[in-house]
Amino acid sequence: MRLSVSQAAKRAGVSVRTLHYYDEIGLLKPSETTMAGYRFYDEGAMASLQQILFYRELDVPLEQIGHILSAPDHDRTEALQKHRRLLLMKRQRLDDMLRLVDETIGGIAMYEERPKPTQADWEAVKEQYAQEAAERWGNTEAFLESRAKHARYTPEQEARILAEQEEIFQAFGACTDPEGEEAMALVKRWQEHITLYHYNCTDGILACLGQMYVNDPKFRESLDKYGPGTAQTMSGAIAAYCGK
Repeated sequence: MRLSVSQAAKRAGVSVRTLHYYDEIGLLKPSETTMAGYRFYDEGAMASLQQILFYRELDVPLEQIGHILSAPDHDRTEALQKHRRLLLMKRQRLDDMLRLVDETIGGIAMYEERPKPTQADWEAVKEQYAQEAAERWGNTEAFLESRAKHARYTPEQEARILAEQEEIFQAFGACTDPEGEEAMALVKRWQEHITLYHYNCTDGILACLGQMYVNDPKFRESLDKYGPGTAQTMSGAIAAYCGK
């Protein structure tokens, strides 16, 4: 399998911009990028995309999804099986609704009853999977707080949050002294950004994030796109900020 970015987006039911963004933040890299900049996705990349979509269905923030997929105990087959179950339940609900509409249009008031998943059933399974993910891979309180916040955001709000994040990362990329006043102000702004839009980012959590930015290859690669050494600058600045 060798799908172009548009083919991969169409097959997965997402936008091309979504795949570009996943590439930018290091969440899902194309299996191949040509010298001309064209992205291509193989079976492995598409399987990873399906897992990302599963956790997005559970309203898991993208940053947390990156942690989950890179966790040593993450089971790809299990995640795909759970995603399949959710999709089948969703399809059943839609099929039943369509059937009711068709029979109503045809003048049939009643139709044969049979056991089928309800909206409550689907929501219960979705919540079960989300809770499992929270308990297995994250600080449960922060995980659930972030998930609850993002579930309320509109696409426009998500775009503004992303734009502010990009602005902070670009500023870190241009910063030359990780222990200077400018860097300290940026760390404070980044901590406040996380707390406001995602979860309560204590100094302890912030310090752990700083270490992750340089120790996790995905985050290092993603941050260094804002300038060589950006990940190291952020990590050093966070360490200096939390040590004061």
